[in-house]
Amino acid sequence: MTVTVRPAAVAGMFYPAGRAELSRMLQDMLQAAHPPSLRPKALIAPHAGYVYSGPVAAHAYALLKDRRGEIERVVLLGPVHRVWVKGLALPAVDAFETPLGRVPLDEAAEAELLRLPYVEVNEAAHAWEHSLEVHLPFLQALLGSFSLVPLAVGGASPEQVAEALEVVWGGDETLIVVSSDLSHYLPYDEAKRVDAATARAILELRTDLVGEQACGAHPINGLLLAARRRGLTPHLLDLRNSGDTAGDKSRVVGYAAFALTEETHAATVQ
Repeated sequence: MTVTVRPAAVAGMFYPAGRAELSRMLQDMLQAAHPPSLRPKALIAPHAGYVYSGPVAAHAYALLKDRRGEIERVVLLGPVHRVWVKGLALPAVDAFETPLGRVPLDEAAEAELLRLPYVEVNEAAHAWEHSLEVHLPFLQALLGSFSLVPLAVGGASPEQVAEALEVVWGGDETLIVVSSDLSHYLPYDEAKRVDAATARAILELRTDLVGEQACGAHPINGLLLAARRRGLTPHLLDLRNSGDTAGDKSRVVGYAAFALTEETHAATVQ
């Protein structure tokens, strides 16, 4: 049987195209991250080029260092940047590929999701979408072998995203990752104020975020609705912007990393 593959679309742009260079970069970012000791059911992490957002994303992914062999499936949701979809879109392939290898898709989970009227197969929505792809090398480096459920999210409501998540929620073997940056192209000080307010809204499990606060507002709102219903606790791990990492401070993009846990912990803005 022929395996259909979605090849890496942004390797060499958002992250290194060479396996060795990519592995070194991931290792360096993960070693520099020192998050608290948490066991996340879900993560929220940014999706810009690694030199900009990678150190922030690493604060979320470093929590997975001891989960290799336990997490067998990752449900990955990200906003569409190129091809709009009304609800949520799955790809029409068997696997995603990065310089670190192939990740098989969970066909059984996809079949369950396609029973929902607002979930469709839309290959164009996935072909060049970076918001999902940039997370895969982090996951591959930390988890090794796992299956993937990649959902490109367009105009889906919080209720629709939360319902889709319930279908694939699973147990300790399933990790949920939502991909999102925060504010875009504001001056540094203004971005810090806006992003701090957005972080507070996420910690309060609000479901009314808009695109000006986070480009992944739709998947975040759905995750937070599901988290509220299931009693998950949000934790802010890192909050910076491109002016702090690798860019100038005149027009910055905001980045944050969050973990949502099923244990009871205090949620604080750092």
